[in-house]
Amino acid sequence: MADDDDLELSELDNDDHIELEGEGTELLAAAEAGSEQMKTSKDLEAVYDIPVQVSAVLGKATMQVSQLLKLGRGAVVELDRKVGEAIDIYVNNRLVARGEVVVVEDRLGVTMTEIIKSEKS
Repeated sequence: MADDDDLELSELDNDDHIELEGEGTELLAAAEAGSEQMKTSKDLEAVYDIPVQVSAVLGKATMQVSQLLKLGRGAVVELDRKVGEAIDIYVNNRLVARGEVVVVEDRLGVTMTEIIKSEKS
């Protein structure tokens, strides 16, 4: 077998082990996980037709039921957001992005400006 510095994967037997510490271990684990999880778009076709609920939240307000019952046509409910502030975009009640309101022909739409990455628990 060659020196440890010149060691190639083809030279390893099943009984040979390489000990890695620190960042190398994390890289190796990520590489192994990536090779097992490599999927093509064809693998995801099964989920393409699953419906999801998308909500764009302009803001929120808290009020008592008595205040709610007094609201009528033309009443204004003040929200907790300022004009121009990003809105929250939820998919199935989970925050996934922030964006801005846009007008598309005669309808309102949302353009995503920031994707929210959540940590898996």
